[in-house]
Amino acid sequence: MKGQRAIKRVLISVSDKTGLAEFGSFLHDAGCEIISTGGTRKVLEEKGIPVTDIQKVTGNPEAFGGRMKTISFQIESALLYDREKDAEEAGKLGIQPIDMVVCNLYPFEKVKKEGADLPKLIENIDIGGPTMIRAAAKNYRWVTIVVDPSDYPSVMENMKNNQGETDMEFRFHLMRKAFNHTADYDSLIAVTMDEKAGDPTLRFAFDKPNILRYGENAHQKGILYRLRNSEDSLYDMEVLHGKSISYNNMFDLYGALEAVRDLKDSAVSIIKHANPCGLSQGKDQRKIFEKAWAGDPVSAFGSVIAFNRELKKETVHFLELDAEDKSRRKFVEIIAAPAFEPEALEYLKQNKNLRIVLFDPARLKPEYDMKFLYNALLYQDADKGVFEKLETLSIQKIKVDENLIHFGLTAVRQLKSNAICVARVCSDGDIQLLGMGCGQPNRVNSTQLTLERCRQNLISEYQGKPEGLESYIREEMGKAVLFSDAFFPFPDNVELSHNAGIKTIVQPGGSIRDKAVIEKCDELGMTLILTGMRHFKH
Repeated sequence: MKGQRAIKRVLISVSDKTGLAEFGSFLHDAGCEIISTGGTRKVLEEKGIPVTDIQKVTGNPEAFGGRMKTISFQIESALLYDREKDAEEAGKLGIQPIDMVVCNLYPFEKVKKEGADLPKLIENIDIGGPTMIRAAAKNYRWVTIVVDPSDYPSVMENMKNNQGETDMEFRFHLMRKAFNHTADYDSLIAVTMDEKAGDPTLRFAFDKPNILRYGENAHQKGILYRLRNSEDSLYDMEVLHGKSISYNNMFDLYGALEAVRDLKDSAVSIIKHANPCGLSQGKDQRKIFEKAWAGDPVSAFGSVIAFNRELKKETVHFLELDAEDKSRRKFVEIIAAPAFEPEALEYLKQNKNLRIVLFDPARLKPEYDMKFLYNALLYQDADKGVFEKLETLSIQKIKVDENLIHFGLTAVRQLKSNAICVARVCSDGDIQLLGMGCGQPNRVNSTQLTLERCRQNLISEYQGKPEGLESYIREEMGKAVLFSDAFFPFPDNVELSHNAGIKTIVQPGGSIRDKAVIEKCDELGMTLILTGMRHFKH
């Protein structure tokens, strides 16, 4: 259904004056009568745009310090009446239609962010604005509702293309935006008042659904939404090449980005099922990529990889995507980086299915973490810490590079509990995740998996005589550090680590058996460093 007439009367009452003068001039030049209030009227008149004071329409003065301006029988009727069924009645009542409402609301969110007290918050709760917006939106068949200054250009263009009116599809789009606008506004007020009362509630709205091929499994539907009105979102990543991102890809991609987010040097993470099976940092991007891959070459197959620096052409050649022997080509699902050298991008595009994602891990600034259970929500602050202290309680006190400690704790923080990992500083100064074990029902299993992974990696890299292998493994394990996401409940993990050649353990502490663990480290001549900060991740 088309509108019944070109737009002739427009009511404008806005808190955000962005673009107002240009839009007002356009409406005036289009022959529209502009009805306005207080500060909005002043801005328009200063630009030489004729304005009808709203008091002439309502027959009532603005009152109570501006609390009463637009709420009236005349205004709401002019917005709400059905232009087909109610035209005769509106005429008898002297109601002239208002064809467009341009309104955004008192800046409640802004004053809240500025730390406003309760009285100021209350004064910034808009009443008349939401009433007008909802009335105009309800009657979208005849009334155009505009709540966002960024929509002014599209409104002007639509009017130009429709001889002074707007088309039905466009009005329906603006109507939906208007109801979301008032819903978000009221939600923020409700949450803020509950917060003030010490009874916190949560309300989130998500939009822009991106339909995925399927969910976690092929029989499940999957959708990616964006948190509405958020300044930044992983949703905003730019896929430069390849197949569409899948449900599982999103988890792995986030894990990959998180793993390198807090690493200070050039770093790369290789993620499989949300856990870093490869992680390394250093100066030479190609070399650290090779080291990360060597952390678990089998698991790296079909992995998701993230870099925290611009991806170089010599780095991506490690994947051997153009090797004649196809068995040498390394298969990965996603490569993400904050930037790509043109040659690197072109090289990666040789794989038509490889997803190439442009996203800077430094953009990730999570404030909270949530998990939705059956009609219930778990909410917590994001785990942004690394350690509270570095306290060596053992008699043996091997000095450990603090960069290695930061790296190892960042890695173990990213692993599913129970989590254990071993990291080392290589001879060239690079730091490498040598092995990891996670997601086990007990810590002993995770420790065993980690130590075995380390052993296999050291066997693979060893190039000396067979009789020197075991001494090489013990020497390298002695230089490495074992990290745990939580305390050791018993000394058994210490014994396992010692038997594998580990000399230094970093863990949070806090167990009632800490003393027994420390005593075991002293008995075996090991260094034990307590961090005071647990990093469970479920």
